[in-house]
Amino acid sequence: MQITETVPPEILFREYAYFSSFSDTMVSHAKVIAERLTEERSLDEDSLVVEVASNDGYLLQWYHKQGVPVLGIEPARNIAEVAVRERGVRTISEFFGKDIAQSLASEGTLADVIHANNVLAHVADLNGVVAGFAAMLKPNGRVVVEAPYLKDLIDNVEFDTIYHEHLCYFSLTALSRVFASHGLEIVDVERLSIHGGSLRIHAAHAGTAKLSNAVIELMAEESAWVFDEDTHQEFADRVETLRVELTSQLEKLKAAGHRIAVYGASAKGSTLLNYFGIDESLIDYVVDRSTVKQGRFTPGTHLQIHDPARLTEDQPDYCLLLTWNFAEEILKQQEQYRENGGQFIIPVPEVRVA
Repeated sequence: MQITETVPPEILFREYAYFSSFSDTMVSHAKVIAERLTEERSLDEDSLVVEVASNDGYLLQWYHKQGVPVLGIEPARNIAEVAVRERGVRTISEFFGKDIAQSLASEGTLADVIHANNVLAHVADLNGVVAGFAAMLKPNGRVVVEAPYLKDLIDNVEFDTIYHEHLCYFSLTALSRVFASHGLEIVDVERLSIHGGSLRIHAAHAGTAKLSNAVIELMAEESAWVFDEDTHQEFADRVETLRVELTSQLEKLKAAGHRIAVYGASAKGSTLLNYFGIDESLIDYVVDRSTVKQGRFTPGTHLQIHDPARLTEDQPDYCLLLTWNFAEEILKQQEQYRENGGQFIIPVPEVRVA
C-alpha cells in the first residue's frame, strides 16, 4: 500500500526537524532492544551494529555504552552532528542504499546487526535499501526492521500516519517479498504497540536461519485481508465518520466558549488538521516538546508552536492531542495541566476525553 507522490529525499531529509531523543518512550524502547540483542547475538568489541537513518543516536548510544562498535548512517546533517557530538556515535551523513553499502562492505565494514527503525516507509528506493542490507550483512548477521503495521493502521483508523514522508504502508506479505528478492528471508516477526502498532522483523541471509512459527502464523492471517478491497474501502468510510465526530465536538466546545489548544506539531498532526479542516477558527495555538519546532508554524494551518509549559501558564480548557501514539507519556508529563482542570481530547482511533 503506497502513496503516489514522492518528494525528493534531498529536500525532505538533509535538514530534519524530528529528533528521536525528545521522546522518552522512543529512547526507552531503543534501550530494551539494544540490550536484548547484545545478549542474544553475543555482541562484543569485535562486533559491529549499524543503524540506517540513525537519527540523533537514540538507539546506537546503548550499544556504544556496552562497548559494542557502532556506525550510524543518517542523511540529515544537523541530526548526524548531534549524534556525534552529544552521544559519541560514529555517524556518516549520507543516504543509505546499495552503492554506499557495497562501498563500505568492500572496505571490510560488515555488520552483525543492521537496524532500520521507521525508515523503510520513507525511502523511494526501497529495493536499493534492502539490497544494501544484504550487501553489508555478515553471513550469520541479522537485519532488524521496525515499521508501522498496515493492519493496525486499518483497524485503528490511523489515517493521519499517511503523509508525504511515508511512501509505503507495510504488511508482512509485502516485506517478505521485497526481502526475498534480495536474498534475505524474514525469519521472525513481533507485533509491537509503539507508533500505534508496528512490526519488528528479523531477517537473515536466505537459508541461514530457521523460520519461526510467528512468521508462518502472521502470513496466514494476512491472507484473509491483505488483498480484500472491502477492507480498504471500509477504512475510508471510518475515516469520514471520525472526521464528522471530531469536528462536531470541537465546534460545540468552541461555541460554548471553551478555549482549545493542540499538543503535537507532528507530521500526522498536520494530516489530521488539514484533512479535517481544523484551523484557527477552532484552535488557539499548538505546543510541542521539540525545541527545534518551537517558534515555527504548522504547515497549512499556520498555527504558532510554543513550549508545552504554556499549557499550565495559559490553562486552555481542552487540548487536542495529535501525537496520540505517545499519549501515555504526554498525559503523565502534563499532570499539572490536568490537575488544574485541563482535559485532553484524543482523536484516534475514536474521539475520547482524558
